[in-house]
Amino acid sequence: MGIDWKTIDFDWNRARAFLATAELGSLSAAAKALSCSQPTLSRQVSALEKELQVVLFERVGKGLALTPSGLELLTCVRDMGNAASFLSLVASGKAESLEGIVCVSASDIMAVYELPRIIARLRKAEPKITIEVIASNSSSDLKRREADIALRSYRPTQPDLIAKKVRDDNFYLYATTGYLESIGRPKTISDFNSADYVGTPDPKDIISMLNRRGMSVSLANFTTMTSNHAVYWELVKQGAGIGFIQEQLGETEAAVEKVLPALGAFSTELWLVTHRELRTNRRIRRVFDFINKELATT
Repeated sequence: MGIDWKTIDFDWNRARAFLATAELGSLSAAAKALSCSQPTLSRQVSALEKELQVVLFERVGKGLALTPSGLELLTCVRDMGNAASFLSLVASGKAESLEGIVCVSASDIMAVYELPRIIARLRKAEPKITIEVIASNSSSDLKRREADIALRSYRPTQPDLIAKKVRDDNFYLYATTGYLESIGRPKTISDFNSADYVGTPDPKDIISMLNRRGMSVSLANFTTMTSNHAVYWELVKQGAGIGFIQEQLGETEAAVEKVLPALGAFSTELWLVTHRELRTNRRIRRVFDFINKELATT
């Protein structure tokens, strides 16, 4: 079916003004990014709202938030923006170029102990690709382009994200030999009920997991806490107490040993997630596939 050209009457400048404002969160930031004045950009957004007969933004404090109508329109306009960018790349002969920035988000412990090795290999294979790493235990919003690729311990539910399960990670309790000696090297499950444990600021989930496996521990056992997983691992390595550690990481450290392996592994899934641009952006596809291959063989 051919295009009805008479029905196409859409001002891309207005759409671009809306997209920049939605992505950057304010009119001033969007105006700066588009090299225009804030009043001009505000008029373009208002004109688009009038043309579509919808309200696209509502003011929240000093910033702007998308309305439900704005969120619905954002996907369409973002696709238009991607198409326009791709058209520009084709015209300049850069569409097939594997260069530019790819932002990868991962938990702090993965960003410290696993990603550097992978990125070093990636840089040798693709020296024109620049990698930015976000080390955070909170989930980056891929839909708002806070990152291009994210490593998560759960499967995302958003239908417009692309996710691939990389592997299962097994966690066990670990402690230093010195710490275990200091508490008399306990052997039975009940012997560990009075031990010190390293936890998160709210360790109720850890307490519940341990007690379901036959232990009897409480908040009083968690004498050291941190929200940073890399710091958590260092606390265990320094003998502050017993902690949950990914098996492949724990087994590389000579100073620690597995505690109560009879409890069995506590497993989590590792997912590699990206947005739909994976289908059209060779740079993101290359990094996604490279990380997936490296992690799957770890």
